[in-house]
Amino acid sequence: MREGGMRKPELLLPAGSMETMETAVRYGADAVYSGGKKLSLRAKAHNFTVEELRNAILLAHAEGVLVYVTANIFARESDLAEAIPFFRELQGLPPDARPDGLLVADPGMLVLAGEHCPGIPVHLSTQANTTNALSCRFWYDAGVRRVVLARELSLSQIRGIREQVPGELSLECFVHGAMCISYSGRCLLSRAMTGRDANGGACAHPCRYRYALVEEKRPGEYMPVEEDAQGTEILASNDLCMLEHLPALMEAGVDSFKIEGRMKNALYVGGVARAYRAAIDLITDGREEEYRAAIPALLKEVRAVSTRELTTGFYFEEELSAGDPGKAPLGTRRFLGVVQGTTTAGDFYLEQRNRFAAGDVIRPMKRTFGKDPCLRVRAIYGEDGEPVREAVHPKERVRVITDVPGAVEAGDVLYEETGDGQMSG
Repeated sequence: MREGGMRKPELLLPAGSMETMETAVRYGADAVYSGGKKLSLRAKAHNFTVEELRNAILLAHAEGVLVYVTANIFARESDLAEAIPFFRELQGLPPDARPDGLLVADPGMLVLAGEHCPGIPVHLSTQANTTNALSCRFWYDAGVRRVVLARELSLSQIRGIREQVPGELSLECFVHGAMCISYSGRCLLSRAMTGRDANGGACAHPCRYRYALVEEKRPGEYMPVEEDAQGTEILASNDLCMLEHLPALMEAGVDSFKIEGRMKNALYVGGVARAYRAAIDLITDGREEEYRAAIPALLKEVRAVSTRELTTGFYFEEELSAGDPGKAPLGTRRFLGVVQGTTTAGDFYLEQRNRFAAGDVIRPMKRTFGKDPCLRVRAIYGEDGEPVREAVHPKERVRVITDVPGAVEAGDVLYEETGDGQMSG
């Protein structure tokens, strides 16, 4: 059992690529989680080779950020054979470039991790579906030092678990992001429909497909599955958002707040990271009234980089909405890219991701929430150095001149507001 009151929780961000790794570190992560090229439940993310992991870990550690590596598939015999050299390579990295945790779901993978990565703490994935204190103690005795609890637990159930497990056992819970329709993410729908095994990291996300109903005596008559103001329960879940309930999570004894999204881009990672960073810091600095006052703006921030409505999931016995005053619109920002560097004249270089043009108003995402300036694009120069009216080629490196030289820094996530979700600042 753990003595004392609330502790400052870790903010754990997804990093599916080096770009999102750098973004998570820049915008406030205490820790990030990433996958190798195999053995991870996000096979379609960019992921990392061991050498890339080494470089990413060194980058994160230089900023005081921890890195956890995922190997959380439900392993077949062939997977176990591949895991041994992978774990040995991780253990063989220099101490300052070694992961701070290894995330597994499968008991066989846990055994191999203990044998071949004795210097790296093992975390148990939410896929293992841990829902009670006795299971937590079982995993702790087996060598696990952190349990990512099942998403189906309520806050009162988590509180009960915390009271019955060793204080040295860290508890991690998801606080934001996509929610799998299947229990603890154990989906069989993807494999049945597409041949891609979700439990092997290759989910095709069929819960996000559009469906219609057909009555057997009316073949060819497709009735749409429509969503009204109350939403719909057909396959796809709303996204989890616990921004306005973080004190309750802390009081329940959650040590790490996890954000879902290794398939997400830097705009999403940066926006969600700085919103939760601001909220956690206000609460733990004893400024809870300021935190409560900031909730509408914080929710507006995460909605601006999200495309699905928000929910509190299973945390409360009674269904609660995310409580967003005014229901700010969803997905009001278009990702333009991450700033690659600047010039002495105050211009900047960008690997462009979406179209923008001279005359457009753009915004660099600053580390401090609510401080993004509005800039008007004066000129764009292509890779050949020639001026262009529009940046239209994805991944092209362009030089941008705005009406406020020097307002943009290397590493800033650049975006354009596409709706009425304007921020102050």
